[in-house]
Amino acid sequence: MAPDVTRALELIDAAHKEDPNVVNINGERIPYELHYAQKMTNFLDLHTPGADPLVATAARAQHFRRWEIPRDTYPRTKAGYFAWRTFLKKRQAEQVKEICLDCSYSEEEASKVAALIAKEDLKKGEGKGDADAQVIEDVACLVFLDDQFDEFEKGHDEEKIISILQKTWVKMGARGQELALNMDLSGRAKELVGKALAG
Repeated sequence: MAPDVTRALELIDAAHKEDPNVVNINGERIPYELHYAQKMTNFLDLHTPGADPLVATAARAQHFRRWEIPRDTYPRTKAGYFAWRTFLKKRQAEQVKEICLDCSYSEEEASKVAALIAKEDLKKGEGKGDADAQVIEDVACLVFLDDQFDEFEKGHDEEKIISILQKTWVKMGARGQELALNMDLSGRAKELVGKALAG
């Protein structure tokens, strides 16, 4: 039986709609995680048109119920941040795998989606890890630059931001980097990206 991808995406979006954090997009108030998920799908379509349904499912569910475990539930340290991220990825993967199994994904297919969400097979550099994992990583980086960067950079000094951009850049594959260079970024973002790539 083929996986019911449409149903899985509906269930994933239904969870996103429960996010109490709201953003205003073109005059419409939208739960943030639904907005984020839509951005992930849009950039996936741009990055890899006609992407595999398992990749599309994982992209849509990247931040599944993330708001339920706020960053402040872990210490405000580097170790605390990584512990939070690790717990979230595992939790999100497990929850979305259950949705997939309920939507006629095989055990292998559901496990693949979970692995992509948990970023289990991602390694630095294109071609060295799972190609689908690299696609998801590229798309997440593009959404960060497009949707989160301007607000994020206001809370950090320039040296820190440039370091983050450099780390983001090396995590991306060639296709992701190509799209990033052609993004319609703010003037400040373009300036910082330029400094990061020149460094």
